[in-house]
Parts: sequence; structure tokens; C-alpha cells
Amino acid sequence: MADLRLATINTAAITHNVETLRALVAPVQVMAVVKANGYGHGAIESARAALAGGADWLGVADLTEAFAVRGAGIDAPLLAWLHQPGAAFGEAVRANIDLGVSSTEQLHEVAATSDTAFVHLKVDTGLHRNGAFLEEWHQFFEAAVVHELAGRIRVRGLWSHLANAGAEHDADQIEQFSAAVAMAESVGLRPELRHLAASEGAIKHPSARFDLVRVGISSYGLSPADDVDAAALGLVPALTLSAPVVSVKRVTAGSGVSYGYAYRCEQDTTLALVPLGYGDGVPRHASNRGPVSINGVVGRVAGRVAMDQIVVDMGDANVAVGDRAVLFGDPSQSVPTADDWAAAADTINYEIVTRIGSRVTRRYES
Repeated sequence: MADLRLATINTAAITHNVETLRALVAPVQVMAVVKANGYGHGAIESARAALAGGADWLGVADLTEAFAVRGAGIDAPLLAWLHQPGAAFGEAVRANIDLGVSSTEQLHEVAATSDTAFVHLKVDTGLHRNGAFLEEWHQFFEAAVVHELAGRIRVRGLWSHLANAGAEHDADQIEQFSAAVAMAESVGLRPELRHLAASEGAIKHPSARFDLVRVGISSYGLSPADDVDAAALGLVPALTLSAPVVSVKRVTAGSGVSYGYAYRCEQDTTLALVPLGYGDGVPRHASNRGPVSINGVVGRVAGRVAMDQIVVDMGDANVAVGDRAVLFGDPSQSVPTADDWAAAADTINYEIVTRIGSRVTRRYES
């Protein structure tokens, strides 16, 4: 039986993207980030594809994601960094999962596990999410020294995250991070991995690369910023979202479409019904704007995006029930992109791919 809603993921594209990024940032190491179900692409399949492309590390947000990677038999170096009090740190240590640690209190909790924990100490250099504040750095680092000398932890990494708020602010954060590294070394820490840059910083700021970069959205072939041309870098979008046309109607000019008649046809036109809606992650904010390609012709969402379906105004194009409607994919195939949908919904491409829902079947090809 054919899939009603389909996300086709080209794992060879992920492998290619990681290879391309590795060449760009060489000789530093690369961590492929597969959090949030691999940005909607599937965490396990994306992890394997990234490792095939030469990724040295994998990164996830939380331990649930990390345990899923380990449960799939993937034993590559793995970092998880977002933890609540009482998280399963002992189980994580036994599964060879490195832990991002963001405060002295969290450090003490991790150090209380029965085995030596490998940790990456996070400092806040201006993003103001997690990570130790500047005023806390010295205490944080000294506590790490005490625990490391006692054999309770090993400080494998020191890290932070850029806010990507412009070149001047990025430079300030790079300087702050360098100061954190110097302070850590002054009290006796010798982290082997210093990492600050995610996709945007890794591409735009060579001085932010240090020993390792964390590549997320760029691994999947999408640009991390408006001023980064993913195609020019040789990156290839890995995911195509599509569904079959399930109904076709010819309507007259002035006809209202979908809830509230927020859309009225300007002329006699063909309407194609496609079974993808906000229940599948299609953003409702793209109502009346989202582009859809059918048989090589690009139409627009007509009316409001519903929970299970969208109506597409195809003009005079030849459309039949069963034709494949592509919402976004690889622009080299002359279809809309995740960036096009991001523009239509006033959001970012990260959200467009990550929000794809569980009703959508993910099919992998290489």
C-alpha cells in the first residue's frame, strides 16, 4: 500500500554533507547533531549516515535521545547536554555517553555517580541559556579539578554556544570563550576538546572552530543563516516531503476555499487536495502562501492549512488524482525548498523540517 504522507530522506546526501563540512573545517573534528529525531530526518539513520561521512562525534540534546542512539547499537562518541535534576547520569556514564555540565551544582551531581564520568563543562559567553556565568567560572573550574583528581570525572571538553547575533557579537563571544579556556588551564584543567561553533559559526568564523565544531542543520543540507548559501558550499537537502493528490476540482472565479473563505479564487481554476496538514507539521502560518509542486508546476496553498489537508490552487495545470504533490525538497529537482516554506510561514528552515509529525512515513534511500 502506498504511503499517504511521505518524507523521503536521502542518507547519501547526509553523508555527502558531512564530508563537505569536514573538508571545510579541517583539521578540526566534527560533531554531527542528531537531536530532535535528526531534525525530523530520523536520528538513527542520520547518525549512521553522518558517521559514514566522517563525523567524529554525535550530539543530542538529552539522555532519552542518547539512550536511543546507544540502543540502536551505535557506539560512536556521543555528547548529551540538556539535563534536569535527577537525570540518569549513572546509566549514561555506563553507556559511555559524555555529559554536558552547565553549573557547579550539576557537576557535583554528575560526580556522585559510581563510575568516572566524562564531562564537557559549558560556560555562558553571551547566549544566556545554560552554562556557567563569568562570575562562576573560577569556582566551576576549581570544583572540576577536585573531582577530576579524585577520579570521579574526567573533563573531556570545554564548550559554549554562539548567539549568531552578528560579526561583532560573535567576535566578543570568541574572545570570551578563549578567556574561559585560559582560566580553565590556569587552575589545572586540560580539556582535549574546546568547542564553540555550531553550523553557522563553523562556516562563517574559522577562529571559532577550535578543536571541534557541532554541525546540525547543515548536515541535512540546509543553510543555517540567510547569508549562507548552502548550495554554493555544495550542501544537498536530504529530505523531500510529499503526498498524493486525493481530489481534484474545477471551480469558478470567486469561489471560496477552506475554512472562513480566507481565499477566493481570482479566476476559474483547478484545486488539488493534498493530505498533509498542521497535524503533520505543515505550518498553519503558511496558509494562502505555501508553495506546492505537482507535475513540475508550482501552485500555492489556497485557504487555511487544515489539520489533515491543504488545498492547492493549480490554475490551469493538468492535475489528476494520484499525482504526487511535493511541498519541499532538493531545488535541483525544481521543487520548492524548506527555505521557501520558512519564508511563507515567517519562520526558519530548522522548524520546517523538525516539526514533521509522526503520521508522516519516513522512507530512506541512498
